[in-house]
Amino acid sequence: MPLKLEIVTPEARIFSDEVDTVVLPGYEGEMGVLAAHANLVTTLLPGELRITKGGKTTEMAVGEGLVEVTGTVTRILTDMAIDADKIDEKAVEEALARAQKSLADLKPGEQQEEVAAVMAMIQRSTAQLHVKRKRRTV
Repeated sequence: MPLKLEIVTPEARIFSDEVDTVVLPGYEGEMGVLAAHANLVTTLLPGELRITKGGKTTEMAVGEGLVEVTGTVTRILTDMAIDADKIDEKAVEEALARAQKSLADLKPGEQQEEVAAVMAMIQRSTAQLHVKRKRRTV
């Protein structure tokens, strides 16, 4: 019994296909989903998402979002989903450096929204670098 996986970002539907398994970064750690999984809704944290179909594993860097699991469909709504092969390591390193500088430049008492936005950028950049560098060492 296949599992239908859909990954959607604000820009586009990134992925829609039947898969064997999906492993995603959740609030309490990695979570694996197979067909006939119990229904649930949970949070998605920035990190590595692994999709397995026919013995082949695809890795993606994902940002924050929500995950809805029904018996036959898993929907992931996220602010970022990038295939490991499409990550530009140099550009991500530069974005991370800018975000870290922005965080250091924030003054005490800055708006919480500004701090949260900078921290989210750092988390997304770190997730992308982790996925890209992991593939390089394998």
